This record gives sequence, structure tokens and C-alpha cells, in this order.
Amino acid sequence: MKTLLQINTSLNSSEGLSSRLAAQYVAHWQQANPRSRVLLRDLAADPVPHLTAERFQAFLAAPEARSIKQHALVAESDALIGELQAADTVVIGLPMYNFGIPSTLKAWIDHVARAGRTFRYTETAALGLLADRPTVLFATRGGHYRGTPLDTQTPYLTHFLNFVGIRDIEFVYAEGLAMGEDARDLAIGQAHTAIERLAA
Repeated sequence: MKTLLQINTSLNSSEGLSSRLAAQYVAHWQQANPRSRVLLRDLAADPVPHLTAERFQAFLAAPEARSIKQHALVAESDALIGELQAADTVVIGLPMYNFGIPSTLKAWIDHVARAGRTFRYTETAALGLLADRPTVLFATRGGHYRGTPLDTQTPYLTHFLNFVGIRDIEFVYAEGLAMGEDARDLAIGQAHTAIERLAA
């Protein structure tokens, strides 16, 4: 049975445009994979705590040396990693807030990027420990940033996903959403076309 992990990062939860575009893609994916399951991780409805020194020390501690509280903190990270490991496909709704990724997504990354679990260092470089899998990101932006130095999302998330072993990455952009009704309609239409292409 195939598994898809959908991660919504919009402040507006499932009502955000990035989440709705992601959901449209997921619906196509489910039609093509009727015997499948979808894991939904909504970071607005169920936010991941931001990384603290206490949490980071729990991650670093040897399992046999962890306190009861440290075991509980590590278990939260393990659950997120388990969802990612179980997924054959990953879909991320990705609005741009103040020229960057949502802070809730950064918190998720800080819990998923764990030495010995999703990556390890060799003598020459870092090695991702996750198997590659198709990953689609729906990037929604008020302005036009793709291909410019102000697009911090694309290189950052590409690097992170590569870092943990994921290289089959596709970005679907919907830009200019705050630049008038015509620009918004055009952007959403182009995103829908991209979804149809990917679904095919």
C-alpha cells in the first residue's frame, strides 16, 4: 500500500491556497493509487515546537542516558521522522512569509534533520539516509520571486531535501497573488495546469 505525506504549512491551515493546491494534487494521486493512504501533517492545527537547547540536548543524548522527559521529546521527533520514512510521496504546501519559509516548517525541519536518523557525516561530506521519493512543493507568493535572489525558499528546501537523501523534487509556483485579480487568476490557472501535468 502506497503512502503519501501531505504537509500543510499555511497559517490558514487547509484553507490556505498552498494547502488547497496540495490537496488538489493529492486527490489526483489518490485516484491513481486507490489502495493508498494519506498522512496529513497540518503545522497550523498541530504545530511542532521550535527547537530549544533542551530539545537539542535530548536528541544528542545516548538513548540509555536519556531522562523520561528527554525520551518524550525524542519521541516527538521520531514520530515526524517515521511519517517521512513511511511516505512514498511527499507533498508540501509552501506559502512565502516575509521572504522565507513558514517558521512552523523550519521547526519541522529541525526535528526531522537528525544525525544518525536522516543523515550522517562521512570523512568527506554529509550522507542522506532517507530513500529518494517524489516530493512536490506548492509555492504560493504575493509577488514574483522565482529565479531571483529573493527566492530563498527554493534553494534552501532543495538543499535540505538533498541533505537527507531526497532528490526527486518538483516545485509548482503560484506567484503574483497580491498583484491584482488578473495576476492571481493567471497564477492559479498555471498551477492547476502544472498539477494536471504532474498527475498525468
